[in-house]
Amino acid sequence: MTIELAPLHEEDGPQIIAANRAAREHHGEFASPCIDEEAFAAWLEVATAPANRTQIARTADGELVAVFNITQIALGNFRSAYLGYHGYPATAGRGLVTQAMGEVLRFAFTEIGLHRIEANVQPENTRSIALVQRAGFRKEGYSPRYLMIGGQWRDHERWAITVEDWTG
Repeated sequence: MTIELAPLHEEDGPQIIAANRAAREHHGEFASPCIDEEAFAAWLEVATAPANRTQIARTADGELVAVFNITQIALGNFRSAYLGYHGYPATAGRGLVTQAMGEVLRFAFTEIGLHRIEANVQPENTRSIALVQRAGFRKEGYSPRYLMIGGQWRDHERWAITVEDWTG
């Protein structure tokens, strides 16, 4: 199945909010995506800032697969960014998020021109760890109380991939 990436736009709000509401159990303690118009507006402002690129992955018929946030993009000699993402249960288990991750890496390495991408994953999030492993990320370390999600500071494993490691 073909995956299409598109930048986040204001018009995406209703579809993303509805999908996030339906996916609350699926996301559990691993993600806190926006579930109302106010939260979407705040996220849109951050996601479309100059140092960020949010990509929405959909099937060719418009079915929402995943959201990928490429953030804190630093170019120059660093050429690095962070990657956050979440998928949806309606498209889970079909390899679509894995395919979308490949497209996001292609976008990040070839269109943005990044050299390195870091993804931080909670150790208990086995689906996400399997995803970054399939994509070619390597584990670089462990960060206690790294990121606040759902109102709690959560431990994360640091995973990264460089353009040299990418099999694109």
